[in-house]
Amino acid sequence: MECQELIKYLSDYIDNRLDEDLTRAAQEHLATCHNCHVVLDSTQKTILLYRQYGQETGMTQKRHESLYNQIAAAFSKRPESDT
Repeated sequence: MECQELIKYLSDYIDNRLDEDLTRAAQEHLATCHNCHVVLDSTQKTILLYRQYGQETGMTQKRHESLYNQIAAAFSKRPESDT
């Protein structure tokens, strides 16, 4: 599995919704790719923080869209050599 493919399946991987073969491929990739491991860890921590605090403070739709666009832009600027 390559980095781009892992990112594509990251949400399903976190939610344990991948089939056995994809889960194994993701785990093998994460064991050897520091960058993807950091992305996974950061995503999981973000989800945890949101579950703990996000619903208390709330996030406006405008702020949500802005944050999403920033994350999407960061992934689109990623150099091809990291894959």
